[in-house]
Amino acid sequence: MNWLLKVWKNNRSLILFICLMSVFRSAVADWYEVPTGSMNPTIVEGDRILTDKMAYDLRVPFSHISLMRTDEPKAGDIIVFDSKAANNRLIKRVIGVPGDTVTLVDNKLIINGKALDYALTDDKQEQQILIENLAGVQHAIQVSKTPSVMQHFAPVVIPKDMYLAMGDNRDNSADSRVIGLVPRSELLGKAKRVLVSLDYDDYYLPRKERVLHNLYLAP
Repeated sequence: MNWLLKVWKNNRSLILFICLMSVFRSAVADWYEVPTGSMNPTIVEGDRILTDKMAYDLRVPFSHISLMRTDEPKAGDIIVFDSKAANNRLIKRVIGVPGDTVTLVDNKLIINGKALDYALTDDKQEQQILIENLAGVQHAIQVSKTPSVMQHFAPVVIPKDMYLAMGDNRDNSADSRVIGLVPRSELLGKAKRVLVSLDYDDYYLPRKERVLHNLYLAP
């Protein structure tokens, strides 16, 4: 016991800082490393994403217990959540919110009977980059020219406190098409911007152009 007191007396400032920082990261804001390309071209491998953990709920630190709802996720939001179905922490874009009816046909979304607007910006040999207008949020998506089952799903009605989420890299994302709808209780927060990005293919050097990049800037 004496050694614990000695450690506390000699390191009080450091211990308090670590405790406060842990609470801050748990309940206020945090950053997450993105290891895959499921959100290309919006988010790339190596991005460290700043996430507002108070965007939707005020939670008990180190838990998913909500003390108060601060807002509701909206179509176009990029969310971070702990997926029980995937047994992993994921980052995806909200496509459908409670009450919506969502359909996907040939990689084109139809929400509540209205087809979204798409604009082609880059036509490559195997894939295309399109600008998708999702409830006024314009963002780039990447689609493959090779047909697959991922490019279609039948109409889905989104129930209360559930969300349909998809990756911007539409043909390479294990999202609601694979793991099902996302329960609100699994949400950790709203992704805001890139803090820093490390290029895995260039000796992990920082990508200067992505420092503090706003994820919601119109393409």
